[in-house]
Amino acid sequence: HEQRLHQDRGKGPGRGRKEKMKHFRAFSDSRGAATRLRALAMKELRQMLRDRSTLLLGLMLPVILILLLGYGLSFDVEHAPLAVVDESSSVQGEHLIRALSGNRYLKVSRKAGMDEAVEAMRLGTAMGIVRIPSDYARRSESGSAPVQLILNGVDSQTVRTVEAYVSAAVGTALQKQSDRSSVRSFGLEIVQRTWYNEAGQSTWFLVPGIIVIVLTLVGAFLASLLIAREWERGTFESLFVTPVRPFEIVITKTAPYLLIGIVDIAICLLSARYLFDVPIRGSLAAIAGVSFLYLFVSLQMGLMISGLARSQFLASEVALILSFLPAAMLSGFVFDLRNMPGWLTPICNILPATHFVKIVRELFLVGTRPWDLAASILILCAYAVLFVSVTTRTVRKRLR
Repeated sequence: HEQRLHQDRGKGPGRGRKEKMKHFRAFSDSRGAATRLRALAMKELRQMLRDRSTLLLGLMLPVILILLLGYGLSFDVEHAPLAVVDESSSVQGEHLIRALSGNRYLKVSRKAGMDEAVEAMRLGTAMGIVRIPSDYARRSESGSAPVQLILNGVDSQTVRTVEAYVSAAVGTALQKQSDRSSVRSFGLEIVQRTWYNEAGQSTWFLVPGIIVIVLTLVGAFLASLLIAREWERGTFESLFVTPVRPFEIVITKTAPYLLIGIVDIAICLLSARYLFDVPIRGSLAAIAGVSFLYLFVSLQMGLMISGLARSQFLASEVALILSFLPAAMLSGFVFDLRNMPGWLTPICNILPATHFVKIVRELFLVGTRPWDLAASILILCAYAVLFVSVTTRTVRKRLR
């Protein structure tokens, strides 16, 4: 009886009223949550639209990355410069040269002698040399005609591709000459040699370029936060009441990171020589001096970005887009600049990292004399003067 009374009390009008109140509160909470979420979302949307720097980076960064990765990531080799030395002055030699010129992946240029061809390859204007010996015509008819192929082994990946192109072109010439000749034993032998990277190791090609990436990160990326960080903390205004000059601000902010960069340069050089066994055929003093120059250029680029942007977030993003990505993708660090489209090549050639990659690889692997690289060194000096001037004017404008 008591159990039945208890069940009846549970089914009374008070119990139903409580359940209705619970359902109403849950419905009210869900409507309130939706209203709050909608209001917060609208607030964040308006804030994003007001922050033009964030909006610009969010829309432009994907476009920039697509262009850099789409056009920069290419292992294809087109228009590879090839120097040809014809010592035979024969019809057979002309047929071979025509076959090489007919390959759209090769750009053939005739040289008067081996000295001129070797100088062209040493300066980087030729990726390989094809030498047709003086007895080429006679030995081709006898069934074995040697043709010497000398390749620039600085870029080990490109060397293999160029070798395959030359072999294909020589095979085409061999077939055509065999069809014209009455001697069916017509043959041709390629004697291949690789200079500057005889072992064909990719680390010899990559490690000098890694120095560029390290100095770019230490220089441009870290220095881009210096002035912007002080603006955000409010400590930069204290310089307004001091007699310090803008040029002195630029130099003093650069000095500590120059010391860090010098240590990084020493670590990179020691690692390249003793960890990866990369030969240093050029002047060690020249490599250290040019590395210090590029470090100074990277630091001044970072300070210039930091002086123009008062936000650390904006400064870091701009430094990533203007310094690190071009140094990694468009400097020739991994991909040959000859493979870039025509409109992108001038952009690659004006980057400071492009000239430093060229200098450091030539000094490491080829042993090029520093004065032969004077043009690239002067370009880096011009960038240093330009960035210091722009940063000084930016700081002077803020101090006033």
